[in-house]
Amino acid sequence: MKQPLFDIQDLTVSLGAQRIYSQFSARLPDVGITGIIGPNGCGKSTLLRCLGGLATPENGSVRLRGVNIGQLSPIARARQIAFLPQEPPVLADMTVEGVVAKGRTPWRKAFLPSSRADRDAVNQALETTQLIELRLRRLTALSGGQRQRAWIAMALAQQTEVILLDEPTSYLDLPHQIRLMQLLRHLVDQQGQARRVVVVLHDLTIAARFCDTLVGLSDGKLVCAGPPSEVLTPKTVMQLYGLRAQVHPDPVFARPVVYPEE
Repeated sequence: MKQPLFDIQDLTVSLGAQRIYSQFSARLPDVGITGIIGPNGCGKSTLLRCLGGLATPENGSVRLRGVNIGQLSPIARARQIAFLPQEPPVLADMTVEGVVAKGRTPWRKAFLPSSRADRDAVNQALETTQLIELRLRRLTALSGGQRQRAWIAMALAQQTEVILLDEPTSYLDLPHQIRLMQLLRHLVDQQGQARRVVVVLHDLTIAARFCDTLVGLSDGKLVCAGPPSEVLTPKTVMQLYGLRAQVHPDPVFARPVVYPEE
């Protein structure tokens, strides 16, 4: 069996007095884009933070391609995994280029200026996300879609194997949602195994269209995992959301589309 991207074993996690996961196990396959779906409060964001080593489990382990991320130093972990929260902090005086350059932090030596490798990584990230002409624009002057591209560019400049994104489409209108997911799809298709994306999504149609595999969660438990065509069925939609629905393939992309009956 092929080694998974993430191997989660017996994970127990609490937030304050609330138990989120209890002996949770799952294997995320080593594919381009993995989407995490499920109702609000089911533990999607907590799981993503555990994958990034940003939440400390009470028990259990998370391995990235066989390496226990809990045993990595913060710098070593940041060189392998980039994490973008749902609402990254916005500094009023920060330019696009300045934000993208923050992605080089794990690679830069303290008190030394940016290296040629740093500058090349920033420029390449700006080009990939089509932000070259906006590099000197302040982040607060950008549209929502442009701002999300700036954060993606920062993650690209970090040059990690894996990018974790928590609901990156939440505050975007539909055209910007599609463009953002097309960008992620382009990244993994162009860079192959060198780049993997794990993303929390709410829109099942977008998740089905752009993700290679879906992981469905409910109440801190794994309900389903696999290709969208196997995961998105009337039965699993009911298990995940308590919603009666029909599921039919899209006539253009041949991906499943969920049609609620209620």
